[in-house]
Amino acid sequence: MFEENTQYNLNIDKELARLKWQCRRGMLELDAMLQSYLDKRYSNADKKEKAAFEVLLNYPDQDLLEMLMERNLPTDKDITHVITQIREAAGP
Repeated sequence: MFEENTQYNLNIDKELARLKWQCRRGMLELDAMLQSYLDKRYSNADKKEKAAFEVLLNYPDQDLLEMLMERNLPTDKDITHVITQIREAAGP
């Protein structure tokens, strides 16, 4: 049982490290918003939201910034949900 939990925790740590790296975009605004979501909300997200977040991380920086600034909203409802969650996590 202990070994299973240890392996599970190692997998979670690897996943979070990978995502943290992907959240480093080179644009301060994007970095801050994505990291805030990862720190505050990602661990409690369901599988669908986590999958949508990973899809979102593959978007070009400019497209992602436009969506997060609500200048260009996605048509996919799952992506829209994650955008909302990221904006809320970055809020005051």
